[in-house]
Amino acid sequence: MSGETTNSVTEHREQAVESERGALLAVLVMVLLGVAGIFAVS
Repeated sequence: MSGETTNSVTEHREQAVESERGALLAVLVMVLLGVAGIFAVS
């Protein structure tokens, strides 16, 4: 029983880490696009 609970907890943590990485990646892409846009305009 305890093995199953720890398994679901680790899976949930991995999903949270993946979503956090995705959010960081999205922010990074937005920043890069913003910088590219500034250079394109200037």
